[in-house]
Amino acid sequence: MAPRLLTERLVLRSWSTDDAPAALGAYGDTGVARWLVPAMDQVGDEAAMRLVLQQWVAEDARMLAPAGRWAVELREDGQLIGGATLLPLPPDDEYEVGWQLHPGAWGHGYATETGLALAKWAFEQGIEQVIALVRPANTRAMGMVRRMGMEWVGETEKYHDLRLQQFRLRPSDIGAPAW
Repeated sequence: MAPRLLTERLVLRSWSTDDAPAALGAYGDTGVARWLVPAMDQVGDEAAMRLVLQQWVAEDARMLAPAGRWAVELREDGQLIGGATLLPLPPDDEYEVGWQLHPGAWGHGYATETGLALAKWAFEQGIEQVIALVRPANTRAMGMVRRMGMEWVGETEKYHDLRLQQFRLRPSDIGAPAW
């Protein structure tokens, strides 16, 4: 189960099937779903979202730290604004950090804050680096990983059977937060 992580403005916590209505606001949005790697068919309704969350909760129960999936909510009012992941990628089991926020939460620095919280936590668990994989046309995500302080590694087809831009972050790369 993913541990609860706190940032200045956010709470990253385990998912619950009760989160389905709010989660649908992010994962059911075409502007979010089109960038997911691996591609996730757009979740069309609350029942489908509930099934996805059930699967994630079950998978997280079997995962070893630091891997996991988190619901991301605002500290001030508990509003769920999306999700985040820190998952090992075969073949090398490098840890990929990801974020999926409701479009209404874009442009506030929440993705950067989420990514840095997960990276710092991973480093505390002994992970030497985290990576982010971004579709080449996803300029918002590329800007966000750069704000996190991630370094561009190059293009890769190693993961998800797609040509992706690969970025990495190491403990020594983390400076002052950019949010």
